[in-house]
Amino acid sequence: MAVLLSVYGYCAVGLAKNGTVPPGAAGYGAGLGVLALVAHIAVRLRAPYADPLLLPIGVLLNGLGLVLIYRLDLETPGDRAAPTQLVWSTLGVTLFIVVVLALRDHRVLQRYAYVCVAAALALLTLPVFFPAVNGARIWIRIAGFSIQPGEFAKVLLAVFFAAYLAANRNALAYAGRRVCASNSPPGACWARSSRSGC
Repeated sequence: MAVLLSVYGYCAVGLAKNGTVPPGAAGYGAGLGVLALVAHIAVRLRAPYADPLLLPIGVLLNGLGLVLIYRLDLETPGDRAAPTQLVWSTLGVTLFIVVVLALRDHRVLQRYAYVCVAAALALLTLPVFFPAVNGARIWIRIAGFSIQPGEFAKVLLAVFFAAYLAANRNALAYAGRRVCASNSPPGACWARSSRSGC
């Protein structure tokens, strides 16, 4: 469904702009479909109990991102970024598969929660020391090569928050709301208030 929605968006852009289905729609759909299928097989083999929605959501966001880039490409015929972005998507899926196959127990990452958040903050502040690109300081450009450190910071922050929430799930689960002058687990205060008339 994620791939079909992305291909539909790709075709809709071409139809709205030129009145015809883009000639690369089949290749775009096939490329995105193969990437999604390979990633899905890797998850089913190595992490069969993983959340079944995360990968389709990632595929859909990536596909819609490619559609938006293609729409921008139509305004700059001499500068096509969508094919390059598909190459980067392929590299991202390859790294995803490597991590899924190599990381036997994801709970090992809990040990590095605070290292991850420190590294993420460092990556987010790094572009400040480089020249702005189109008025934004989110890029690092060295010798014609550009990169956004914030994209890597997102992964590190996800690891940190997952580890933090897993380590503190009991405290967070029983935080509850402050009702009737006491902190109560979720649902408990309403039951007590109905009995006491609070």
